[in-house]
Amino acid sequence: MTAWLLPTITAVLALVFAIALLDQWRTRRQTFQLAWAIGMALFGIGSASEAIAGAAGWSETLYRTWYLTGAVLTPGWLGLGTAFLLSRTRFGYAYAFTLLLGGLFTFLTQAKFHYEGAGAAPILYFIVAAVLGLAVAAETYFQNERWPRIAAVGVVGATILSLGLMATVVLPTPGFIVDPATGQPVASLFPGSLRLLTPFLNVTGGLSLLFWALFSAYVFMPKRRVLEYSLDPGQPGDQFLFNLLIAPVALAVNFVVSLPGAARELVAGRLHSRVPATILIAIGAFIASAGDSLNRFGVTEMFAVAKLLSVVFLLAGFLVSIEVFRQFRIPFTGIQLGVARREREPS
Repeated sequence: MTAWLLPTITAVLALVFAIALLDQWRTRRQTFQLAWAIGMALFGIGSASEAIAGAAGWSETLYRTWYLTGAVLTPGWLGLGTAFLLSRTRFGYAYAFTLLLGGLFTFLTQAKFHYEGAGAAPILYFIVAAVLGLAVAAETYFQNERWPRIAAVGVVGATILSLGLMATVVLPTPGFIVDPATGQPVASLFPGSLRLLTPFLNVTGGLSLLFWALFSAYVFMPKRRVLEYSLDPGQPGDQFLFNLLIAPVALAVNFVVSLPGAARELVAGRLHSRVPATILIAIGAFIASAGDSLNRFGVTEMFAVAKLLSVVFLLAGFLVSIEVFRQFRIPFTGIQLGVARREREPS
């Protein structure tokens, strides 16, 4: 029963979430909402594939759909949404870092596992990630709000490439493979050129979502700044590079020392809704990344549970956040269920 029940619940929640986001994009035309809607729709399709397979058995079509939508594309599109949401901030440096890290992990994954059919893909993916990362960092430095378009080139390009690779790969009979102990699908039938797109998009998208959630929580909570830093591009080059290097440490330290004050504000009912919302999203992103990573290394026992918990935390976080749902209504109707309260903007 569990074989189809958990993926079914996950698929329903993810697709409802995608519909709500698409409705918000329809009325507000914010690009980040469209990217998130695509990401959650892909999440739902991947989970629906698992649910159908759990009830009726795996087939080659379900196996291909599961891997393409759930394992490869979902994190990349969710991460792209965060890029467009924060286009006016210096979050581009963090996104550039995740791109470089994604390319590095792709290269190291092949060095460790030696996937067949990888060819020159590890080197090419690393080069592309490095070029995109440097371009995003440069645009962020010059305070150009177009840097998410460069991120979109990477995600859309990887999506088109994955579709092409999936359409041309020939899988041996019966066209799928599952872990005999848990019944969960594993990706070992796919060539390395396709499998290596997973760390490329998962690391970039998953970490971007996680970093954005923690960054947003820090922005909207009452802060104590123990370590000061500045990313003002007008400062001398050596000073800017020093501040850029210490910024992650400063943010982490300032975030931790600000938590007691945030807890007091929460108890008093004065804490901005974005803080608990984005912390819930950070937990969801972490669970999703952990589940995908364990599945990639052959640990599949908790895969279905991790996906369900991930979408529950992500949905809860976005529902709490008034920045995404300013008016609560039934999607694609004029029926309002309530209006979000107004809150102060961060200083």
